[in-house]
Amino acid sequence: MAFNQDNGGFPPRKMYQGDWKCSKCGKAITELPFEPDPARMSNLMCRDCYREERPPRRNFR
Repeated sequence: MAFNQDNGGFPPRKMYQGDWKCSKCGKAITELPFEPDPARMSNLMCRDCYREERPPRRNFR
């Protein structure tokens, strides 16, 4: 299996195509890096809303 250096040496991530809506802003979501759990669709967020909600990254260097 070939590893992509642009992705930190990890293999390319499988993307899932669909027709979802962001639970926060209502924006259409057409591609996700995971298959969403139907029981958790009310927590699905677009990339922009997710970036606002996630905790800041720590730099351990």
